Amino acid sequence: MAQMKVIPFMSKRLLAAAFSGLVILASLGSLAFQGLNLGLDFTGGTLVEIGYDEAADLSVVRGQLRDLGFPEARVQFFGSERDVVIRLQQDDNPELGDELVQQLRGETDAQLTLRRSEFVGPQVGEELRDRGGLGLIIALFAIMVYVAMRFQFKFGLGAVGALIHDIVVVVGIFSIFQLDFDLTVLAALLATIGYSLNDSIVVSDRIRENFRNIRRDDVNYLIDLSLTQMLGRTLVTSGTTMLVLLSLLIFGGEMIRMFALALLIGVIVGTYSSIYVTSNILVQLHLSKQDLARPEKKEDDEPEDIPDWLERE
Repeated sequence: MAQMKVIPFMSKRLLAAAFSGLVILASLGSLAFQGLNLGLDFTGGTLVEIGYDEAADLSVVRGQLRDLGFPEARVQFFGSERDVVIRLQQDDNPELGDELVQQLRGETDAQLTLRRSEFVGPQVGEELRDRGGLGLIIALFAIMVYVAMRFQFKFGLGAVGALIHDIVVVVGIFSIFQLDFDLTVLAALLATIGYSLNDSIVVSDRIRENFRNIRRDDVNYLIDLSLTQMLGRTLVTSGTTMLVLLSLLIFGGEMIRMFALALLIGVIVGTYSSIYVTSNILVQLHLSKQDLARPEKKEDDEPEDIPDWLERE
């Protein structure tokens, strides 16, 4: 039987660390200077979707809204050139959507149809934002505890480090390109945590098995061997997941487009981090065979006394 060719992943670990560092710095810089383009779920306000009987001119719509006293309104197409979404910061009038459509009808000869009107108060938006962030922190802490108990504390740090890396990169991409960040994107971040954790646990399990069973002390080799053995499984899982997400991104419509995009980015970044980030952290923490050695049984350990009631027949 031909011996498996071990891919030298760890020989590129410094290059991978530099790449991850640059991406994280770019993400944090964008978050610090321009922040996220938060949706109404977090900021509060009114979202109005209007259907036109013919292709709409966004510059004309913006001019009409400016004349009506909404200079800060954000206007964009929603799936087609006849569907327009208007986002307003006004959050003190739940009936603003109906009133706005009536006013726009008086400004144009086109036939308008109110498709959707959503109102979110500022207190609700702030509560959703705070609870969402708290949920992410609790999830990361619980994951670190679980992985540390199942494997070893260094694996817990590696898994949480990879998850933080994934979250920062996904959020950073949304900040750099000013993509809408709403509750569906937050849900995608939580799903990314689950996906990336699954990959990290599978890889960690194989690393522990090889450290215990192979008589070789070269940590880089053992990690390379583990990653090579799991590479096929990782690529198949990631590939099939990405095919589904691409289908949702292309054909799923505007309502779930940002969710599909965020999760697609998360799967790609999570696959990369399960190979390089987790393993890189383990090497930096000087993982050794002693860390994963099975506890030895002492020969002079005496068996525990058996209760009398168990000895009775």
